[in-house]
Amino acid sequence: MNRVHVMLFLLLLSLTAACANVQVAGQVASGREALLQENPKLALARFRTAAEMDPDFYLNWSLLQQGVWTYVGRAYYATGDIGEARKALEKATSRYSWDNMAKLYLGLVLLRENDRARGLKEMDAGLVGLYDWLNYVNLWQRPDGDYWDPGGYIRVNIDRTRALIQAKDTPMPEVIAAGEYIGWRMEKEIDLARSQQQRNRIDSAVRDFD
Repeated sequence: MNRVHVMLFLLLLSLTAACANVQVAGQVASGREALLQENPKLALARFRTAAEMDPDFYLNWSLLQQGVWTYVGRAYYATGDIGEARKALEKATSRYSWDNMAKLYLGLVLLRENDRARGLKEMDAGLVGLYDWLNYVNLWQRPDGDYWDPGGYIRVNIDRTRALIQAKDTPMPEVIAAGEYIGWRMEKEIDLARSQQQRNRIDSAVRDFD
């Protein structure tokens, strides 16, 4: 095989990989939409397809990165299949040590399995990670980070939830509900931040045109 053939072969491999990545990203995007619309069965189907295509895929078009196994676990959790959710989320935390959403949801799963000590520990680790991450993007990922939790609403909820976790008599139903809300709101923030950034860009372009 001469040099030209080698270059063409490598180009073909690169294009094939790029097409596959686009397909996986499309499955994850569709799954996210279904999850936010409270259709966890459809979301699970999309996420499982994405995981089969690329088990190492993670959401890389948002500042908040999540591994595909985190999404699989979250979809299982939403369907009520706690056992499968735990398997997927444990896989996610082992693959992506930086994935705070995986830690949060693994904590929720463990709490629902009555593993109180480990569940609270995992959930608190996820909340601390998300809180620190929001502070980091606000300070160091500008201008994109400016659109994440601009009023500090999510961080206020994290503080309140951590106070419940650290209370002497931790109210478990309230802690679980608060954790689920924070997880949902963080996911929703991906779209809210992107939409606001796009609106600001359009407004800026209109002003420049005028």
